[in-house]
This record gives sequence, C-alpha cells and structure tokens, in this order.
Amino acid sequence: MSDDLIVEDTWDEEIEDDREEADGELSIRFHMVCKPNQEPLRIDKFLMVRLVGATRNKVQQAVENGMILVNKEKVKPNYRVRPNDDIIVYDTRRVESTEIIPEDLPLNIAYEDDEVLIINKAAGMVVHPACGNYTGTLVNGVAYYLQQGLPDPTQLPRVGLAHRIDKDTTGLMVIAKTEKSMQDLSAQFKAHTVHRRYIALVWGDLPENEGTIEVNVGRNLRFRKIMDTFPDGDHGKEAITHYKVLERFNYTTLVELQLETGRTHQIRVHMKHIGHPLFGDTTYGGDKIVKGTVFSKYKQFIDNCFSIIKRQSLHAKELGFMHPGTGEFIKFNSELPEDMKEVLEKWRRYRGTSN
Repeated sequence: MSDDLIVEDTWDEEIEDDREEADGELSIRFHMVCKPNQEPLRIDKFLMVRLVGATRNKVQQAVENGMILVNKEKVKPNYRVRPNDDIIVYDTRRVESTEIIPEDLPLNIAYEDDEVLIINKAAGMVVHPACGNYTGTLVNGVAYYLQQGLPDPTQLPRVGLAHRIDKDTTGLMVIAKTEKSMQDLSAQFKAHTVHRRYIALVWGDLPENEGTIEVNVGRNLRFRKIMDTFPDGDHGKEAITHYKVLERFNYTTLVELQLETGRTHQIRVHMKHIGHPLFGDTTYGGDKIVKGTVFSKYKQFIDNCFSIIKRQSLHAKELGFMHPGTGEFIKFNSELPEDMKEVLEKWRRYRGTSN
C-alpha cells in the first residue's frame, strides 16, 4: 500500500463536472500498486471495476491524454496490467479538492469491523472535500479516525468512498477500509443491489399510498449546480425511486423511499417532479408554503417548523449490502434525527387540532 492517503470514490457525472470546472492543474485521483499475483488484464477493464461509472471509452481517453501512468510511464489503451504495476490516474481538479488532511472530527460510528465502517452522518457535514469545502468533511474525519488504528500513527490510511449522501441529509453511509472491500461495494452499488431506505417529510397529500417514480435525472441545462428531471429521456440518466406513505398530516406527508438507482439529488428531484418537494428543501422549492391555508396562524406554524429543521427533511434510515468479507447480507438501521422528530410531533399536534 502506498504511503499516500488514498480516497477511492465513484467516477460519476458529478466527478466529471468537477473536472470540467478545474483550472487545469493535475492532481492524483487514484493510486495503487498491483498485487504480486495480478493476472494480465487490459487497463480499461482493470480500472472499470475500481472506479464506478468509468466506461471503457472514458478510461481509453484518459490513457490517450496521458492522464494514466503505469510505473511512471505513459501506456497505450491496450496495455495489460501486470504484477506490481504502480498505477496512477491523474485528474485536472484543483489540488486542494483532492488533498485529504486527517482531522479530529466527531463521528457517529454505528458499526465497524476489519472491512467496513458504518457512519451515521450528521446534518451539515459534507461527505468529500470539494470546491469551498476542503476541510471539515466526513472523509477528513474518517481519515483521522482510521489513522489512529495504524501501527505508525503518521501513516495515511486508505478511505474507500463507494457512495455519498447530500450535505444536509442525515443517516447511514458505508466506508470501505480495504481495497477488496472498495471493489466489492462499488460493484454492488453499480449493480443497484444495495438496500437503501430513506424517510422524508414532503409537501402535500399524496393521492396514492405507494408508487414508483421512473424519470431520468441529470444536471439542469441552465443551472449546472442543480439537478432536474427529463421525462423524455433525451438527457440525464435512468433514475427509479419507490415510495410508500407512512403518515398523513393533511398538508404534508411522511413517506419512506427506496432507491433502485443512486443519482445525485435523486429523491429530492423526483419528489419535486411529482409536485411534492421535500419539506424545508431550499434548492428544490420546499422552503416555502406549498400546500395549506391562507391563515396567519398556519404561516406562523410553518415558520416555527422551518426554524426547527433548517434543511431538507430527509434521513437515510436503512442500509443493507452483502458483506465484502463474509458474503452475508447485513443491514443497519438508524433513528430519525432530533430535528425531524420534533417537526413530526408538531405536525401530529397540528393535525389533531385542525380536524
């Protein structure tokens, strides 16, 4: 293992956008040394199973552009990876966005073994360093935590990031602690076999008790920082969300949502698409009164709710996957955060008094 801290994450649309906005300065995106028993394998196939979302064309283009080096030398797209090869994938993102500095940050660890680390992420914590958030992220905190368990406390650990959740979304995430675990988890996320169940408070009274939203999700064509739906399928990527009503409050509804795919802001964009944005979602229209009455007391009630939960009302409650080490399916459950609990209680009382 290299002495450099390695953060492995997905090579997806969001990463590509970071690359487009970069200032042209190269930084290391992926670095590893092959094992002595590595079988000969084309470099595109080799990297496709390690960088989720990396297609053969993307890898070949990176090779042709000199962004991938093997043993410090450029290679051809048909190069076959061999034992002990030192492989580096470069990126044009800013150096600061990929340089991970271990930081002693509070982490709510739900489970840990030699292969995986399950974190119950707090609201307001960015998962990975990026433009404007180079420190104080979940990855910075995990790097520090894992560093403490190494024989040499100055050694930098490997942090395997197979998925992300939004800054203001709370709940469960899995971190891979070994290369094997990262490869295994990445493959599961890519195959859409990971169980992910979310709880959300959304605006409006859904007409059906359950349903499925199947609409492409991609970056807004005018405002690239937000996502949008594309029902005609001309843009974006396939996105499927299943929902089920848990509790109704007349003007809002508590729902559970299960992801079949995992696009950026998928739940938030899908719920907005069907006219039920997440309560408190400042990006997708949930931070104003969408459903309700014109009475001033109702407006005051909503303002009081917004003062309690200053974010989208979304929590990643359940996470399940095949354990990379044992092969057994394991599932984790987390409690709703206090701000969501408090707002739900307010809606229950309001429903009772308004009937």
